[in-house]
Amino acid sequence: MTQDELKALVGQAALQYVTPGEVVGVGTGSTVNKFIDALASMKDQIPGAVSSSVASTARLKAIGIPVLDAAEVSELSVYIDGADEIDSQGYMVKGGGAALTREKIVAAMSRRFVCIADESKMVPVLGAFPLPVEIIPMAAARLVRQFADLGGLARLRMKDGKPLVTDNGQHILDVTGLKISDPLAFENQVNQWPGVVTVGVFAHQKAAVCLLGTPGGVRTLNF
Repeated sequence: MTQDELKALVGQAALQYVTPGEVVGVGTGSTVNKFIDALASMKDQIPGAVSSSVASTARLKAIGIPVLDAAEVSELSVYIDGADEIDSQGYMVKGGGAALTREKIVAAMSRRFVCIADESKMVPVLGAFPLPVEIIPMAAARLVRQFADLGGLARLRMKDGKPLVTDNGQHILDVTGLKISDPLAFENQVNQWPGVVTVGVFAHQKAAVCLLGTPGGVRTLNF
């Protein structure tokens, strides 16, 4: 099966975690797009969704699913999103699509995080994928030095020759060269650095379930 077919497989499988009559949290990215496409079959059974990005909001609205403001919803039963990396404990690296801050907010609103991914995203140790960190622009140079002290090389993410601007009006550093063996401690540490909006390690908001697309079908991992 192609990677695209594996993404469609887990997107469809995620429907079993959507509770009719309840608002669903929806993430961002190519795998989530497959879930949104599948969710069209349930659009008359749910009151709406809370979305983590402008792109997902547009896709949900296009298929007729109302998108609610996070302030209108006190709690979500489930948040369904992809990952750039996930380990055997359910800890993840996210933010390849630059939506990590809103993704973490919606994840924090949810009782259960269901990660949907193809098997290439499962890793023994987080860090091979460049770690996204959303930052306040004026802090960029100092944060590059702080990551260098940890052995990481941080680069400003660019788009069309200019620093990429997130949905929140901020910039992204992508950090390579890290091995994140203790995701909770790492997230706690980097979150304290002035100028960091969100680090793309999802340890406090880890996955409860991962639906992993494999050539043999969907493998369900519970953490």
